[in-house]
Amino acid sequence: MPSARLGSILLIGLGACALAGSGARATGPELPETIGWWTANSNRIFPERASYPDATGIVTVIHVGGAVETRGHPFFTAIGRNGRACITCHQPADGMSVSAESLQARWTQTHGEDAIFAASDGSNCPSQPQQFASSHSLLLTRGLFRIARPWPPHGPDGHPILPQFTIEVMHDPTGCNLDPVYGLKSTHPVVSVYRRPRPAANLKYVTSYGFAFDPKSGLPLAIDPATGLRYAGNLLADRRARTLEEQALDALRTHLARYGPLDAAQMREIIGFESHVYVAQSADWVGGSLTDAGAQGGPDALAAGKAAVLDNPRDPQWAEFASWGHDSDPRETPAQRAFRASVMRGIGIFNERTFLITDSAGLNSMNFGNPTRNTCSFCHNMTRTGMDVAPGQVDLGTTNEPFADPAPDLPLFKLTCEAKYPPHPFLGRVVYTHDPGLALTTGKCADIGRITIQDMRGLAARPPYFSNGSARTLRSIVDFYDRRYHIGFTEQDKKDLVHLLSVL
Repeated sequence: MPSARLGSILLIGLGACALAGSGARATGPELPETIGWWTANSNRIFPERASYPDATGIVTVIHVGGAVETRGHPFFTAIGRNGRACITCHQPADGMSVSAESLQARWTQTHGEDAIFAASDGSNCPSQPQQFASSHSLLLTRGLFRIARPWPPHGPDGHPILPQFTIEVMHDPTGCNLDPVYGLKSTHPVVSVYRRPRPAANLKYVTSYGFAFDPKSGLPLAIDPATGLRYAGNLLADRRARTLEEQALDALRTHLARYGPLDAAQMREIIGFESHVYVAQSADWVGGSLTDAGAQGGPDALAAGKAAVLDNPRDPQWAEFASWGHDSDPRETPAQRAFRASVMRGIGIFNERTFLITDSAGLNSMNFGNPTRNTCSFCHNMTRTGMDVAPGQVDLGTTNEPFADPAPDLPLFKLTCEAKYPPHPFLGRVVYTHDPGLALTTGKCADIGRITIQDMRGLAARPPYFSNGSARTLRSIVDFYDRRYHIGFTEQDKKDLVHLLSVL
């Protein structure tokens, strides 16, 4: 149970209010909001700091620069045609993403009438009867939105790209990829894949990079003609948007159903707001405050920190918690001391436990060899976030067979690489995948299943995990890596790693 001290810091800036969970229909023009849920056009004040309980402790969201008046603000206003705003799918209580648990509660409360369940991408397929929860099963159980990618792919200039492979639908549980209107053989062919929304926070890190080239391809990073800066490439799972402006325009068109132009002032407001939002765990139910006793957890350290490169290449990842490895704080309870020691062991495993990394495009294809021996921090190397300072996407096997976890509720595609092109470097000319990932942007066989590494902060607030929601819990993340790379974690190792993930 949370201590009284921890309970006292909940819901800072939100006031005292009971959770609304009766499921009764709204009598007014707007559906009721829970204490943590934001709807479009709420006209609430977005506080400078707000904290919310989650499964392992408290997640805190800060906006650098003070509270924000949201009336008329384009991030909080329904500026499209489906009643959504950006905030709809980037909920503060869910670490500026959205969790499956919150979605289920929202469905019950609003009888499925919230704008987040919009047919275009909040359902398994727009052609299904929208009043049934079963038509929104992937959103409700995995937290997945439908992402409709044009086929063949289109480049940044809008022109089609000649793909190196053909694509067949082998299993279509949602019915959308074979749908006559929304499917692969429709008038405007699209491939429907299903993905988690990435957090709209900590973007200083997301848009940073440690190299002027993509080490995963050996090519220099392209330059944005509007700014003269190089594209980081880490914004979305499949790199279909390269800048915050492109991401905003993509989201406005696909998720908010806005087809008209956005003026420059509105774009500045959206990017200005989300660029000042930071999210991280700030307290643990057992371990206590993550900012006391010298620790530097919480979002304030993220806001003040330097992005992209490590402060010192010799420093271990997650040095924020280094003080927990020193002499114990006399104020610690025995439970706190044991928990913090577990986190420190988890950091040691993360940074020092080597294992063989095999058959992972974007890693083993980078002149490191196959296999290559390294640690978790080999890829999760960006200071304070666990992202990758080397921009680019990696195939960890979360979507590609034979490594992906069983997913009978997701589509399964057969991609066949044409003989005149290089095959996938490890899976050959025929690849079965639930989501082709980067290949839906580039059309290249080598990119099948490659997905952008995500920010690891605020994980406890936004389950499930991985781009396809295949890891339902923090333990599931650890179990996947252990199976995928035959690491051989002990039960204690797994607990220590879960405790580490829970405080980020």
